[in-house]
Amino acid sequence: MTTTGPDMVGAFTATCDVCGNVYDRSFTINTGSKVGTFDSFECAIHAMAPECAHCGCKVLGHGVEADGQIFCCAHCARMSGEDQLVDRV
Repeated sequence: MTTTGPDMVGAFTATCDVCGNVYDRSFTINTGSKVGTFDSFECAIHAMAPECAHCGCKVLGHGVEADGQIFCCAHCARMSGEDQLVDRV
């Protein structure tokens, strides 16, 4: 829904999919098959960022990938048996 007013001309007001906050500066992220509406990047990360296959942390950067699995770093990939990946040195 779009609101109008002196400070909010054309602002998008919606409910965050994660926390339920109704926010006049919400945004939508569309990544292939996933679509979500959020009030903050924190909520967007919680819902959309992939998790490391070894330690479970959210992968916010590029991460590394092996055999269809995403890891936060080469160390986690090695701990899961992948020995070909190395961190940048």
